[in-house]
Amino acid sequence: MKRWRIARQINGWLFLLPAIAFLTLFTYWPALKTLVEGFYSTARPRRPAHFIGIDQYRQLIDDPVFWQALSNNAWYALVSIPVATGIALVMAIWVNDRVPGRALARMAYFTPTVLPMIAVANIWLFFYTPQYGLLEQVVSIFGGPPHNWLGSSSSALAAVTIVAIWKEAGFFMIFYLAALQQISPVLAEAAALEGASRWQFFRRVQFPLLMPTTLFVLINAIINAFRTVDHIIVMTRGGPDNSTMLLLYYVYQVGFSFWDTGYAAALTMVLLALLAAVSLVQYGWLDRRVHYR
Repeated sequence: MKRWRIARQINGWLFLLPAIAFLTLFTYWPALKTLVEGFYSTARPRRPAHFIGIDQYRQLIDDPVFWQALSNNAWYALVSIPVATGIALVMAIWVNDRVPGRALARMAYFTPTVLPMIAVANIWLFFYTPQYGLLEQVVSIFGGPPHNWLGSSSSALAAVTIVAIWKEAGFFMIFYLAALQQISPVLAEAAALEGASRWQFFRRVQFPLLMPTTLFVLINAIINAFRTVDHIIVMTRGGPDNSTMLLLYYVYQVGFSFWDTGYAAALTMVLLALLAAVSLVQYGWLDRRVHYR
């Protein structure tokens, strides 16, 4: 019996070994190396890297572009996450019902998800083109003044946020749709017999049962809000005047445009710390409050 238990445990670890190896090689080791590199200066052709302690992090505190990027990313996340999640939930409820053209609606909602972000950014560049873009044509019909949506600091961040919402809402819809289809139809029948309205059924039954899915969607949405930079590279490159500079794009710019890998490593660790803190709050606090009782 004891040998059988040991053999079973060994088999279990052998099954986990490939996943552990890939996680260690491509996640934990790069993160550890980045942490160490943040305490060293950037190596140059005639000047090897040397230990400088927390100087990179002191530089970060005094860096106005970092604080601008952090502020932009916070605004980007606070707007895109609830809006994309809310739209995804509404779309999932809509296409979950037996409405005419349900399959076509599902396909239309999900189509932006399968498009590469580079392609999406180029599509929206056409929408935002000054004077000739689709958005400008619609605004001109109603007598609105022309506006450079991506060239103005007042509207550039909102413009790229709308692109992210359009891209991600269909992706989150799939999770909500799958969760809705797992809810027993008996609950809807019981609610109808009790005289509950459509809104009451959603608020009292469906939404509480969807809370675990909502937690999963929120975690993915937060990660996406801090890691998506493809459309920033294509549409604005952080401009104008750093108004669309996001943290990950700033890391990319510092590391691959300015070739300051030490400072880029310090920025990366700040970004990882922020994501880890948010994940701990979500899993440690929200996870115990999302299950329907």
